[in-house]
Amino acid sequence: MVIIHTEEQLNHLETSIQKNDSIILQVNSDTNLHSIENKISLIYIYVDDEEFMLPINHSESILKPKNIITEKTIWVLDKKSYQHNSFIKSNDVRDLNYSYYLKHSVPFEVDIYLTNAHHFYNRVHYDKSNVNDVIPLFKHYEYLKKIRKSLQDYRIDNDEIILEVLYKIEMNGLQTTDKMVYSEYNPFTSTGRPSNRFGGMNFAALNKTDGSRKQFISRFEEGVLVEFDFDAYHPRLIGELVGYDFPNGSGHNHLAKTYGLSYDDGKALTFKYLYGGITEEIIENPFFSKVNSYIKELWKVYKGSEFIESYIYNRKIIKSNLFDMNPNKLFNYMVQLLETENNVKILNNLIPEIKNYNSKLILYNYDSFLFDFDYKNDGLEYLKKVKGFLECGGKFPTTSTMGDNYHKMQDITEKLND
Repeated sequence: MVIIHTEEQLNHLETSIQKNDSIILQVNSDTNLHSIENKISLIYIYVDDEEFMLPINHSESILKPKNIITEKTIWVLDKKSYQHNSFIKSNDVRDLNYSYYLKHSVPFEVDIYLTNAHHFYNRVHYDKSNVNDVIPLFKHYEYLKKIRKSLQDYRIDNDEIILEVLYKIEMNGLQTTDKMVYSEYNPFTSTGRPSNRFGGMNFAALNKTDGSRKQFISRFEEGVLVEFDFDAYHPRLIGELVGYDFPNGSGHNHLAKTYGLSYDDGKALTFKYLYGGITEEIIENPFFSKVNSYIKELWKVYKGSEFIESYIYNRKIIKSNLFDMNPNKLFNYMVQLLETENNVKILNNLIPEIKNYNSKLILYNYDSFLFDFDYKNDGLEYLKKVKGFLECGGKFPTTSTMGDNYHKMQDITEKLND
């Protein structure tokens, strides 16, 4: 292992990275700061069967190196984090942890390789910033080498669209009354449905009633927050799967009418049957009759295969990674995965189309999308464009709300329908 302390060593490393693919494990200075706001403490590089440690802001750093740019492939532990703040740059960055997750359905556990020195410094200096800068460089090396050896066989080409989409949302940040804050999506969940927590805040489950949403405001002088919500998203996604056509209007209201119930009672009953199991009393319902047949066919495919594929991106879910499955649990699992993949597909199409506007997509939560809208410069044209992409030609109708803060939002659905 070579610790880069001279220009000659750095030049050798740069040449090697520009000629060969590499594994790059980057350590940020402060474990409590988001990658966007962080500094790089050090980098472990494995390239052409050589190991290097490059201290940047670490206390043992001597050089003040310039950025390295390569056209070769870089394999990293966390692609989103790396793209937010990287020293060695490439247009071909790939995620080792994502490859591991696709094979095992769980993320790779890096913390098991932390040394006693890491545990000591983090325990004693838990209230200090930039702790990684003072942990001895060789202890970082011990830790990172074990991670590299465990993951180096996961250099597999995968479709990483979801990581690109989530990275682009994270980088936009959310303006609060105090400062800009950043979310951090975790796509490595059991169903692939991203969670979203950072800094003690659960962005995927912000309380709607306690006033905590008031802190979220627009960054623009004449801006507002605008949220789009899919109407009856899961029933409509399932309708696409089973060949059931929803009429115009509210999907939940339509299903409620087939039960002879009010909207609220019907909506509750729909979710009861979808996620609790279809019973004899509803089996003749036109929608649930198709759903029931589909669940049976899905279970048959599952029982006869070693894996099952997702509906849009054909991700293989290995059967041995699924536990305590039954027909309805498998169906729910696949619907949540379909929801995520459909959202990623929509956002992957939308984001390039709105990149030249000032307004920002700042939060995605399962069936809703929050935008920081620059009303003065972008106008209603922007919102109507967003609405068109989200609704996919009317397949997934949305409702929309607008407000000066995220707590006080008023319905503007009809205004956008004009």
